[in-house]
Amino acid sequence: MVVRYQQHVADWFYIGHYGQLGPLTLDQIEELIEGGVVVRETYIWCSGMPQWLPADHVSDLKAKFAMAPAMMAPPPPPNMSGSAPPIMQPQASGGYQPYGSHSTVQGSYPAISPMGNFPALRSDKSKVAGGILNIVLPGVGRMYLGYAAIGVIQLFVTLCTGVGYLWPLIDGVLILTGNVKYDGYGRVLKD
Repeated sequence: MVVRYQQHVADWFYIGHYGQLGPLTLDQIEELIEGGVVVRETYIWCSGMPQWLPADHVSDLKAKFAMAPAMMAPPPPPNMSGSAPPIMQPQASGGYQPYGSHSTVQGSYPAISPMGNFPALRSDKSKVAGGILNIVLPGVGRMYLGYAAIGVIQLFVTLCTGVGYLWPLIDGVLILTGNVKYDGYGRVLKD
């Protein structure tokens, strides 16, 4: 393990939901730990380290994790009816297996987000409303679902060329048939 003595040198990086982020100082990384952004399983690297390591394996951060409060609530108890597995399974190491490593999730448990291996939120937008809007008013359905750029392009193409209506029409049918599962913010659409 690498022991760092210069706390204000910005040479720390971590892998977040949107890829590699940094450079940051050690103080900034510690603030992210306090805020729950960097967790024990987050991969960290700084100059002098031979490879990326989980944050709780980096000697400079171990003390910070010992002081940091648990950010996540414990998982829900298993459904005794046997119809849905819990989101996380306890492991012998005392932790929980990650969200994406279980099989299918049913019932009220969240789905997995397309933007990473974490639970997806439910959208307040409906795919039925989005599909119908896109068929009736080209591009408006996509804008309603949070895909503003696609919606504006569909609207522009339809207004400029009469033949351009074919794209929003097909897109509206695809939305209605469930081929668009997430809104523009990565949340699972309502049926």
